[in-house]
Amino acid sequence: MSACTVDSLRQAVHELMPQLQADLEHLVRIPSCAFAGFPREPVREAAEETRRLFADAGMQTELLPIDGGEPAVVGRVGEGAARVLLYAHYDVQPAGDLDAWITPPFEPTVRDGRLHGRGAADDKSGIAMHLGAIRALQRVLGHVPVQVVALIEGEEECGGPLPEYVLEHPQIAQADVIVIADVGNRALGEPTFVAALRGLVDATVEVRTLPRPAHSGMYGGPAPDALLALIRILDTLRDEHGDTTIVPGYPWTGAQADEAEFRKELGMRPDQPLLGTGPLTDRLVTRPAVSVIGLDAPPVAGAINAVIPHARAKVSLRLPPGTDTQAAMDALCEHLRSAAPWGVDVTVTPGEQGRGCAIATDGPAYAAARWAMEAAFGKAPAEAGEGGSIPLLAALADVAPAAEIMLMGAEDPGALIHAPNESVDLQELERMVLAEALLLARLGGLLTE
Repeated sequence: MSACTVDSLRQAVHELMPQLQADLEHLVRIPSCAFAGFPREPVREAAEETRRLFADAGMQTELLPIDGGEPAVVGRVGEGAARVLLYAHYDVQPAGDLDAWITPPFEPTVRDGRLHGRGAADDKSGIAMHLGAIRALQRVLGHVPVQVVALIEGEEECGGPLPEYVLEHPQIAQADVIVIADVGNRALGEPTFVAALRGLVDATVEVRTLPRPAHSGMYGGPAPDALLALIRILDTLRDEHGDTTIVPGYPWTGAQADEAEFRKELGMRPDQPLLGTGPLTDRLVTRPAVSVIGLDAPPVAGAINAVIPHARAKVSLRLPPGTDTQAAMDALCEHLRSAAPWGVDVTVTPGEQGRGCAIATDGPAYAAARWAMEAAFGKAPAEAGEGGSIPLLAALADVAPAAEIMLMGAEDPGALIHAPNESVDLQELERMVLAEALLLARLGGLLTE
């Protein structure tokens, strides 16, 4: 143990990084995809291994059963006046197209300073961030100077029941500060607080026109084609400019996105138009955005000359922060039903919904967090909006309304989350571990000016 200073914590984090990287690689090897149709054993293995790592760091741990879902990992450590909840999730997105991966998704590989693998960034880097901060404080101080509860979810990606559990058991989330490590910085080395997240609703639209396929030569023309009808429905979701038509948006007043960098992240041609009108950041954060995320129709391979009798699609609608999610769901479903052409039979099934959130960043804990981020990165942090959604966020805000909620993490635009070749920059992870350790120390009354 040594005196708790910025330098002593910086050195401790640096010395702990090889083991932290090894632990992160261990977690990435576990294909913990919690979506329906994937095996449950890896998900439970990831839960147990996450629990073990926190226990080894000196936390009292448990696997918290969640009715109808995968267990949450809960760890408790520390003492002091301040109460801090640390959130991340151990489940991951499916790997997708394996041929698009340079190296296998569940064989962690370091290239150019980045650890590649599914979940390396989203969100097992969040687990590593919390774990590293606790370890660093234990090494320097021999204890953690605040009351910490780590809450690690097992079904964030597929909209599991943890938000409902938190609403029914609010005591688990009673904290002065909540750190959600499921986001990232605007760019490498650019510390960022995410101050707004979009909400999300989705629905499935199904079209049936005939009891069976019909020969397109004998019946094509007057026979109603289900896929063409579905295409007509989906086409109404955006206008001629590419703007989503379902719910309204509003202007964003925070940091603005860089269009050239946005195009670079997507791999777009410089002359390829972007969809929509108005400022880019409005389109990314405070306006709705509709996507067709799944389609059931006959594949091109093996296609036959027939009028298609059945087709369906899953539609996802990202919502501006503050939008009433139930009203948005109702509007989406009614739009899909009313857009049906030619009198075809359409069934619309509501899916998941999660509320977006705009976050106040003017409290005393945020002052400590800004200091910690600047000490770790050497520059003051920015505030940005993000178009993604974290379903648990709204529930946490409801049950702990006085808590200061901070969205900060080790992801960056190059992390390629939800895409092939996902990765996390290991130096960025080290900086974020240090920032969180410094924040916890200052919240515990240490490192005061």
